[in-house]
Amino acid sequence: MTMFSAVVTTGIYCRPGCGARPLAENVRTFEMAAAAEAAGFRACLRCRPYRVASPVGADAPELVCQAVQLIIGGVLDEGNEAALGERLAVSPRHLRRLFRDHLGVTPDQLARSRRAHFARRMLDDTELSVADVAFASGFGSLRQFNREMREVFCASPRELRGRRRRSDRLAADGGLAMRLPVQQPFDWDKVVAGLAEGAVPGVESVEGRVYRRTIGLDGGPGMLEVHAGGEDHLVLRAHLPYWEGLIHVVERVGLMLGVDGQGGPVSWGPFEGTVRAVLSADGGSTWAREQLGAIARNFGQPVPGLTHGLTHLFPSAEALASADLVAAGLPEPTADTIRACAATGRWT
Repeated sequence: MTMFSAVVTTGIYCRPGCGARPLAENVRTFEMAAAAEAAGFRACLRCRPYRVASPVGADAPELVCQAVQLIIGGVLDEGNEAALGERLAVSPRHLRRLFRDHLGVTPDQLARSRRAHFARRMLDDTELSVADVAFASGFGSLRQFNREMREVFCASPRELRGRRRRSDRLAADGGLAMRLPVQQPFDWDKVVAGLAEGAVPGVESVEGRVYRRTIGLDGGPGMLEVHAGGEDHLVLRAHLPYWEGLIHVVERVGLMLGVDGQGGPVSWGPFEGTVRAVLSADGGSTWAREQLGAIARNFGQPVPGLTHGLTHLFPSAEALASADLVAAGLPEPTADTIRACAATGRWT
C-alpha cells in the first residue's frame, strides 16, 4: 500500500521515496493522495505524487470498493453523490460516512482528485491543448477544469504545463502516448505473457513485449498499445477517434492490467470476460480463445487498415443477444448461455 507523507509545517504531501526529510513529529500519513488534498495539503513539486497509482486499501468494505469502481467508470462526471448512492442502494450520507472512515475523503472529492491528477499527467506527458486535456479528463467545462486544477495544485493548467520538465514529454509516433503508473511489485513480463496466452485473434495481439488491442468508443473504433516504461510506469499509446472521456479508457486499461497491485490481468470489459468464462467452462481455455476469435470475426465490427493481426472489435452484448452463434460454430447450449447473458441488459 502506498502511504503519502504530509508535512504539517510546509502544507505539502510527498510520495514514498521523496528526498525531503522532515521531522517525524511534523508528518502525517495518508493512504490516498485525495485524502491528503482533502485535508488541505498540496502535491510536492519535487516527487510529483500525482504520478503514483493510489489503490484502495485491502481492508475497505466491499460497498466502498464498488463505489470506487463506479467513480472510476465516470458515474460522478455528470451525476452526484445521490445518484451514486442510489446505484448502491444506500443513502448519500451513509456513503460519505463510509468513505471518510475508510478512505479519508468523500466520493465527490475522490472523483475530483482523480480527474485533476489525470489532467496533470496529460499536461506533463502530451501536447494536447488545454481544452482537449479538460474534456479528456472528464471535466464538464473549461471553467470547472481551471477552478479544480487551482484548488488541487494551486496553479492554472497553463502554469502547470509551463512547469513540466524536458523529460516529461513523450514522443508520439502516431497516437497519444502517456505514462500509466504501476504499483510495485509489478512484473510486466509475466503480465504480457498471460495476455499473449489468452489473446483473442483479430482483437488482441502481443509482439515483442508490446500488447495491442482494438476497442470501441461510442461506436467509433480505436486501438491501444502498451509497453514497458520506467520502473514505476508503463507507456500507453492510444489511437482513438476523439479524446473526450480518455480518462475512463486509461482507467480501464489499468484495471485490465492490474497496475494497482490488487489483481491480475482481466478482460477488457465485463461482457467480454463473461463470454470468455462461459466458453472456458464448456471447452477449456484454448478452445475458448479460438471461439472468441470466431465470434469477433463473425459479429464484431471490422476495423480495416490495422497491423499486427488486428481486424475487428469484440462484439457488444447487443450484437450477440440475437446472433446466430450456432452458425459460427458454437454448440447450441453454449450459444444459448451466451445469448442469455447478452440479453440481461446489465452491460451498459
